[in-house]
Amino acid sequence: MNYDAVLADMVAIAREAGALTLAYFKRFRDLEIGIKGPADFVSDADKESELLIRKFLFDRYPGWSFTGEEFAPVDTDNEHRWLVDPIDGTTNFINGMHYTISIALRRGNRTVCAVLYNPPADEMFTAIPGQGAFMNGERLRVSEQADIGLCNIGTGLPTPGLQLYPGAYERLDAIRAPIGAVRIVGSAANSCAYVAMGRLTGYYEETGFVDTAAGILLVQEAGGVVTDWWGRGPDIYERTGTLLVANKATHAYLLDKLKDVPRKDPK
Repeated sequence: MNYDAVLADMVAIAREAGALTLAYFKRFRDLEIGIKGPADFVSDADKESELLIRKFLFDRYPGWSFTGEEFAPVDTDNEHRWLVDPIDGTTNFINGMHYTISIALRRGNRTVCAVLYNPPADEMFTAIPGQGAFMNGERLRVSEQADIGLCNIGTGLPTPGLQLYPGAYERLDAIRAPIGAVRIVGSAANSCAYVAMGRLTGYYEETGFVDTAAGILLVQEAGGVVTDWWGRGPDIYERTGTLLVANKATHAYLLDKLKDVPRKDPK
């Protein structure tokens, strides 16, 4: 199946959702915020964005399954499934910082189309397997930086109460001494996009696959390496969320520094 037309539809609805969310974003100080869990926020913009994307995709591709962040999944097709995060980086969003809209199409266990959109920056990232990764039409490649002292690595730090791996600050301490910088972008999707375009040389975090499915394909198509924290493949990181995306040198460095963290094997 040729997915070029599907990708064009994904870009179109990402832009519509971008316009919708930007209207909220410009008055972020007045937003009403709900709490789904510890440090897990949701706004009306998240919900409206997902409903807008969902309706558009169901109208275009009736019968395909859909998994989003804000509403129950729709399981109608075992072959095609949309993975949608209507606002990745909601904490950023409600504080007037950059966020991302993420749309991925899965066929079986493969991501066959990926779109990430950063509305405040008007940066549209796209990828189809074997065709490369692009930002606003420009081909992307991961950074060629191999000097660890100049590497720029992204991560996230959980707040107390989140049921994630313990030892986040210990891991941060283990990696930070020799490298150039650590950055917290605040959006897993945008962090992956930054690796794909070379703004970050690598990124690691425990995060949800809906957030990162599109970003993972971007990194792969830009020549990056994608594994879990111990070098294992998609059958592990898609379930556990222990994601590591990087250029070759940064990936090797982070694998060495993260290897002593106890493994989290899927059930």
